[in-house]
Amino acid sequence: VQLVESGGGSVQAGGSLKLSCVPSGFIFSTYAMGWYRQAPGKEREFVSSISESGTTTIDADSVKGRFTISRDNVKNTLYLQMNSLKIEDTAMYYCAADYSFSRVGLGSPSYWGQGTQVTVSS
Repeated sequence: VQLVESGGGSVQAGGSLKLSCVPSGFIFSTYAMGWYRQAPGKEREFVSSISESGTTTIDADSVKGRFTISRDNVKNTLYLQMNSLKIEDTAMYYCAADYSFSRVGLGSPSYWGQGTQVTVSS
């Protein structure tokens, strides 16, 4: 199983980025997916999760109204649209996958990607 993230980069505060995650090794449409992030010196934290069909999403309070998780089960791709970025959003962003939607949200998914760096500057 592999999860490959892309789309990270450097952006000024207030800007936008769109992350993508392309999985392989399992049937994407049967797995719940999520995004986590980890800033230097901090623990990994939950960002957003999405059910297998995409009908249910959960967002951390810190990103509500600014980030949108989505998936395309035809293109086998997970997305995270990040708007109104803040300096505190700077972190390594990780894609996560599990057959259980609750496990994705609880920080114990079966699979993790390698991460993509997002840096927000003033």
